Amino acid sequence: MCEKRRCAWAGDLPIYIDYHDNEWGRPVHDDRKLFEMLVLEGMQAGLNWITVLKKREAFREAFDGFDPGKVALYGEEKIRELLANEGIIRNRLKVNAAVTNAKAFLDVQDKHGSFDKFIWAYVDHTPVRNHWKKMEEIPATTPLSDRISKDLKKLGFKFVGSTIVYAFMQATGMVNDHVTDCFVYQEMKA
Repeated sequence: MCEKRRCAWAGDLPIYIDYHDNEWGRPVHDDRKLFEMLVLEGMQAGLNWITVLKKREAFREAFDGFDPGKVALYGEEKIRELLANEGIIRNRLKVNAAVTNAKAFLDVQDKHGSFDKFIWAYVDHTPVRNHWKKMEEIPATTPLSDRISKDLKKLGFKFVGSTIVYAFMQATGMVNDHVTDCFVYQEMKA
């Protein structure tokens, strides 16, 4: 039996391999999962993704399963509790952004019916299929991530710069940035 070919970034850590094989680049249409990825991508800013992955379960517990309705109600007492939680990334700006983003997320849901409908409209509800042969070809931002970032900021979202937005798009399958010889790219092509 031959080993599956993966994107080089997946490396050999089981947590990374599992994330690569089962999540990254696979289309997400569940609003709670989309909110989770938006918060986690914002938390990752300036850090390695492995740091976030290792703390993911602690984040889920600390942030009420990433229920935007609950997170939107967090006050100063809950924020202090989060900032004391050693299991998560304890950055006041990022924690405050999660609360702000929950409120903006709920506004988008009210206006568009779901965050899924809103965000996936940017790609006509169909994943953008890129054809990268090497990891070095994959951009950190695109004109589309620039536009989405600008629009999200206008709606009141924080920690949604173009790089974070593009990482969110990759993670939630809005774009397929698996390299062409990766088995996931081949699965997603079918």
